[in-house]
Amino acid sequence: MTNRLSRSTHPGLTLHPERMIQFGEGNFMRAFVDWQLQQMNNQGLFNGSAVLIQPIAQGPGGVADLMAAQDNLYTVLLNGIMDNETVNSREIISSVSRVINPYMDYEAYLALAENDDLEFITSNTTEAGIAYLPGDRADDAPPKSFPGKLTALLHRRFELGKKGFVIIPCELIDRNGEKLQEIVERYAADWNLGAEFLQWLKSENTFCCSLVDRIVPGYPRDQAAALEAELGYLDNVMITAEPFLFWVIEGPDSLAERLPLAKAGLNVVVTPDMTPYRERKVHLLNGPHTAMVPLGLLAGLETVEDVMNDGTFSRFVKQLIEEELIPMLDLPAGQLLSYADAVQERFRNPFIRHELTSISLNSISKFKARLLPVLLRYQQERGQLPERMTLAFAALLLSYRGDRIPRQDGAEVLAVFDQAWSQPASFVNTILADTSLWGQDLTRLPGLADAIATHLQQLEREDSRAALQELVG
Repeated sequence: MTNRLSRSTHPGLTLHPERMIQFGEGNFMRAFVDWQLQQMNNQGLFNGSAVLIQPIAQGPGGVADLMAAQDNLYTVLLNGIMDNETVNSREIISSVSRVINPYMDYEAYLALAENDDLEFITSNTTEAGIAYLPGDRADDAPPKSFPGKLTALLHRRFELGKKGFVIIPCELIDRNGEKLQEIVERYAADWNLGAEFLQWLKSENTFCCSLVDRIVPGYPRDQAAALEAELGYLDNVMITAEPFLFWVIEGPDSLAERLPLAKAGLNVVVTPDMTPYRERKVHLLNGPHTAMVPLGLLAGLETVEDVMNDGTFSRFVKQLIEEELIPMLDLPAGQLLSYADAVQERFRNPFIRHELTSISLNSISKFKARLLPVLLRYQQERGQLPERMTLAFAALLLSYRGDRIPRQDGAEVLAVFDQAWSQPASFVNTILADTSLWGQDLTRLPGLADAIATHLQQLEREDSRAALQELVG
């Protein structure tokens, strides 16, 4: 029987001091942030590890337990084409020190405030994670929301009279650092933590907006047995990812020295304004992902590669990008087309299995962030709805009925859909009018409710492939 990956099977791996707190123990952060920490450590530039915080309650057998069983070691497998060369690498990552479950050991979580070596905080709690929950209280152990947990930790740090942090959220929402800071300050006020703490928050901490880009399909389930034989050890939390990586951090120039990612040869930019980078990536890479998922799943497709290898679906993606997304972005068209071509090439990566179901997590908040702003601008500027985006929107709403595609979202969102779908005749108007989902009443957008209703009838009558063929030719 093959031995499980551990420090006893690989005794030469260095254990670095904890310098980063990371909210989120999932595949993306471990193949993105922690992989980058490893590259800096390999070159002697950082000498630090991340302590991971489990952001949501989870029973036994979760990532925290699986990581602990492997001494918090895991393998990242990079597969794809980079600079016209095939990349097929395997690397054991030793830049994670431990995973703390604050629901099981809240005091261990708060004790992080005592560590003077800790200076960075990163996070990826999905687009729905940076949110204010009115029910969170200062004496909760822990508060339910990520910003609530962060506020409690920062207050403990303040009480100890210690320095603040550089905080770099990686959630794919616009101005993520600013929004996180706003919510933390709101909790500080709600919990009556005092004017001095509010001042310390602003003067001693740096909240940076950031943008992340790396496709991370996650655990290679269909290759696990073969990889175990190849690697010579069992790894229950190994991750596949593409070799491409890009991280834009909006922050002070000094950050490039404190966190020497670019110096390690990584594709990381520290800039005073990340807006152009964000619009290009969120709308041209994440937007097509969100649009293809419900349509592809309704047609029985399983992966992004399946979508791109299907003539009808690949035409849909290309037309969506070139005819509906690019015209709404305020960047040079040539630059956008070049980026879009590279994105579609990445979507076709034959070496990674990027499952549509993995992208479908929290699709409502993703649609709101990635596609809805473009849909609204398109209608406002052209006086008509973008057809492909509108069809994808209808397919998304149908997928949340729960009888054709497994739903992956928060209980509150699913409850809203269950209630709306209980009255099918009024579903479209009810769901589009729900400001808790979209931030506005979408029934006021001319023609949207009628278009969604028509598409829903079509998707019920035909499958999504037939609907797409009619649309894209």
